[in-house]
Amino acid sequence: MLPSLDSELLRTFLVVADARNVTRAAETLGRTQSAVSMQVRRLEDAAGSQLFLRGPRGVELTAQAVRLLPYARRVVGLLEETQAAIRTEPIDGPVRIGIPEEYSSTILPQALAAFAERHPATEVTVMCGYSAQQLAALDSDELDLAVVFDWNNATAGEVLAVDPTVWVTSRLHDRHEKRPVPIAIYWNSGWCRDFAIRSLTQHSIAYRVAYSCDTGGGLRTAASAGLAIAPLARSNIPPDCRELTLDDGFPPVDSSRVVLKLNPRRSSAAIDGLAGMIREAFSPFTGRPIG
Repeated sequence: MLPSLDSELLRTFLVVADARNVTRAAETLGRTQSAVSMQVRRLEDAAGSQLFLRGPRGVELTAQAVRLLPYARRVVGLLEETQAAIRTEPIDGPVRIGIPEEYSSTILPQALAAFAERHPATEVTVMCGYSAQQLAALDSDELDLAVVFDWNNATAGEVLAVDPTVWVTSRLHDRHEKRPVPIAIYWNSGWCRDFAIRSLTQHSIAYRVAYSCDTGGGLRTAASAGLAIAPLARSNIPPDCRELTLDDGFPPVDSSRVVLKLNPRRSSAAIDGLAGMIREAFSPFTGRPIG
């Protein structure tokens, strides 16, 4: 057990360990070389053993330093996280967000969980639905922000990613080879009429509507069960299904952009905070295809 470990000593230790050079570490820390060397010696005294082997070109970690390194990172990381939490101003809700069903169990839960952890007092209301429903809810002041699909570059907002819609079939069935091909669609959907069905008619693919539903989960079920082929976001293809490509004779349905859109009539720290969490969740895919 190490006596009287000072967090500043651990921070200095980490910088020296990463730089492998006391002089460069001193520059990073904005201190003199002698001050850094003194802190290293104090930590070595506390550890009861040498932590660095000095050489003409820098320092190397001893076995004791290698053992200390992961613990030092955890301690310093926890302290920094604590300081950030203390400095974060508490914000109150409510905040209302609309999300596509496609992301309700994949990308966005991590954003909502991170937001709830930082701002537990904020009430968050989530609406899962079609993009058209969410845009209408934004216009009628029922939502504060929404993540929507934009398939014809008509929606202003911040592009988070690109997630094309494609025709999908079960790996265990050959429904895509049937003519007319059985398809699953959203009922009463202008998007299905203008994009999904049109992509078939433009390529002279005979079809029949075999399954209608009002959720993306319903379309996934239809495809997985081999009832029909279905138009799904590429990021949302079930593991027992595959994308139908031009090699199969099927064109892509659209090249949807995933757009974050804010309600211009609403502004609060809660809305800004949740928007930031959403950007962070999508950051690995910013402006490029998901998957």
